[in-house]
Amino acid sequence: MMNEQTISKLNTMRLFGMARGLADRIGSAQNAGLSHEEFVGLLVDDEKIHRDNARLGRLLSKARLKQASALEDVDYRAPRGLDKQVLVELSAGHWIDRHQSVLITGPTGVGKSFLACALGNQACRSGNVTTYYRFSRLLESLQAARGDGSHLKVMTRLSKTALLILDDFGLTQLSALEAKDLLELLEDRYGSASTIITSQLPTRQWHEIIGEPTIADAICDRLFHNCIQSRTQRRVHEKENRK
Repeated sequence: MMNEQTISKLNTMRLFGMARGLADRIGSAQNAGLSHEEFVGLLVDDEKIHRDNARLGRLLSKARLKQASALEDVDYRAPRGLDKQVLVELSAGHWIDRHQSVLITGPTGVGKSFLACALGNQACRSGNVTTYYRFSRLLESLQAARGDGSHLKVMTRLSKTALLILDDFGLTQLSALEAKDLLELLEDRYGSASTIITSQLPTRQWHEIIGEPTIADAICDRLFHNCIQSRTQRRVHEKENRK
C-alpha cells in the first residue's frame, strides 16, 4: 500500500519516470542488494531518461521530418560518392554549434532527403529545435502567411529555429517576392542558426535559378560562406553498345 501511495504521489508531481522505475524495480532481486543511495540514484536516472525521451519525441514531432532516417543507417557501400569522413564530422554536431550551413547536391534518387533528415534526426537527439520543409511548401506557406497577416510571425519563428531543412531547392525559377523572402530568412539566420539545403542543381547554377542578380549575390554569399558541401552522385557504368 505504501509503495502504491508513493507511486501515485510521484505521478501527481509528474515524475513519471521515477514512478515507472519504482514500480518496475520493487521486488526485483537485481536491486535487492542496493543501498538507499544507489536505489534513489537509479530512480533519478529513470526520470532523466524519461524526460530525455519525451523531449526527443516532442522535437521530432515538431520537426516533421520527411523520412525517419538516421546517420547510422547510411549505407556507405552504395555507389553514391558519399564522403564518410564528412558525415562522421557532421554527426558530432559541431557545425550546428558554429551555425554553419550544409549544402547537399546531386541527381534524383541518390538519397539527398534521406541524408538531410538523418542530420535533422541527429540534431533533435542533441536537443536542437529542427524544422523540415520542402522548399516549394515553404514558399507556399510564406505566401499564405502574407495573405492572413502572419508573415512576420512565421519568419520570426523560422529565424529562431536552430536547424532549418529546405529540401529540393531550385526546382523552379524564383519570383522576385520569393527570392526576397529567402534572402530575408537567410539574413535573419546568418551567423546565428544552421540551414541544410538539398538540390538537384549544382551550386554553380543556384545564382541563375534565384533570378535577380543583386538578391542572388546576397543569398549565395550567405549560403556559401563557411558552409559544408556534400555532393552525392550515381556511379556510372559504361558498357559498349552491342551491334
